[in-house]
Amino acid sequence: MRPNEHDKSGSRDEAGLESCRLDAPPNGAHTGWLGDRSALCRAQRLVVKVGTSTLTHAGGSFNHERIGELVRQLVELANSGREVLLVTSGAIAAGLGRLGLSKRPRTIPEKQAVAAVGQGLLMHMYERAFEELGWPVAQVLLTRDDLTHRKRHLNSRNTLHSLWRLGVIPIVNENDTVAVDEIKFGDNDTLAALVASLVAADLLIVLSDVDGLYDRNPQVDKEASLVSVVESITPEMERAAGGPGTERGTGGMSTKLRAAKIATSAGIAAVLANGARPRVLLDVLEGKEVGTFFVPHRVRMGGRKQWIAFHQHPSGTIRVDRGAGRALQEGHSSLLPAGVVSVDGAFDVGDVVRIVDDAGREVARGLVNYSSRDIAKIVGCSTQEIEKRLGYKYYDEVVHRDNLVLTG
Repeated sequence: MRPNEHDKSGSRDEAGLESCRLDAPPNGAHTGWLGDRSALCRAQRLVVKVGTSTLTHAGGSFNHERIGELVRQLVELANSGREVLLVTSGAIAAGLGRLGLSKRPRTIPEKQAVAAVGQGLLMHMYERAFEELGWPVAQVLLTRDDLTHRKRHLNSRNTLHSLWRLGVIPIVNENDTVAVDEIKFGDNDTLAALVASLVAADLLIVLSDVDGLYDRNPQVDKEASLVSVVESITPEMERAAGGPGTERGTGGMSTKLRAAKIATSAGIAAVLANGARPRVLLDVLEGKEVGTFFVPHRVRMGGRKQWIAFHQHPSGTIRVDRGAGRALQEGHSSLLPAGVVSVDGAFDVGDVVRIVDDAGREVARGLVNYSSRDIAKIVGCSTQEIEKRLGYKYYDEVVHRDNLVLTG
């Protein structure tokens, strides 16, 4: 089936998906909240992330059979009228193979060089696999800066939507050849979640070399059980998630939990599943008990607040007292100087900051109305005292509630 010639009339499509799916909405509009597995068949806009450990054999070479199966599933989903976007790792792994290296380089310049060699190989492999099934693809390379700066953020979103309208499947990766620590996503799990937020996806599927989230580390405890559904990601889960992943990849369970937290906070359903499982994507879309399903927040966060919460590197931290922390979380209040205890870091007006409670736990992020130097001068004061201490007053609030997003 050619792109843009989707059959929307049958009760079952080529992927064997049940007829509960909705027809593709006009102009790529998302279908809204997907609160349980049975509703996943209604997802129309999908972001699928595949990690290096899923794409490669243990020795580091590409697993072409598995990649071919993944591409076939993605094409079947696209043929059903869905908008599909793939976030892929593997550029460095491909470069290692071409250069005959056995270990990932440690320095950023070496990683960039290896990625530059591998990115073309990776994309060529996908191009051939999708072309055999009649679907054009496009390479989209992003850095954190592309999503942090508001204009580039919107341009990136418009490009991805335009590719879908043209009947093209976008393939997204971090631009490893130019990214440095300050502008890196750090891992493609986070990148995938941010892209899902960027395009207002209905569903994020993270494919890994594990079956899902376990209640304990299955490599240590043989009695560990797979968690089928996560209603809310708790601090205890995050602490137990552990460290980085395999030698071939950079993402461990902690990055996958972070990705799920970003997605679900934005009202996007998320599933973590094993990429080696046959028909894994199709089974997820049929609502089968596959992997771990992370239930999205019922209210989808607005695009601007998603940009504040997830797409910005906080420039500093404001610590608040217990009363202010409770007021922010329960009353959706603005942050006034009376509730501020201390300021950490150097930031200016309009920067994004973390707001932490008296125990040091992050409760919110927001755009500040005053610089760090000026906030330090008005710590604990009433709004009537601001002008006296600073010599001017533009706002009563340190962070207005319209520019504040709860994250705790």
